[in-house]
Amino acid sequence: MASIATKFRPLFDRVLVKRLDAVKQSKGGIMLPESASKKIREATVIAVGPGARNQDGKPVPIDVNVGDRVLLPEFGGTAIQLDDDDSYTIFRESELLAKVEK
Repeated sequence: MASIATKFRPLFDRVLVKRLDAVKQSKGGIMLPESASKKIREATVIAVGPGARNQDGKPVPIDVNVGDRVLLPEFGGTAIQLDDDDSYTIFRESELLAKVEK
């Protein structure tokens, strides 16, 4: 993950996240098909931009850091593919719903 963060730097208040893997097995041990698994709305922050600017041109700091777990909205973001992995999405910081404590 660190190599992607050094190669990829979002602009302004954008945040690059990697969605957590979907559950592939039920609590009882039954293997679930992909069609039965829900889209995971939790992700890990991989890279953050420097922050937006206010009307005076001063930077507004971003509240999330690399490594934070965040809750994503059901819809939104821009899916991108990095290193043959398509589980990356870019969101604006204002679109993220919450930080998830570990």
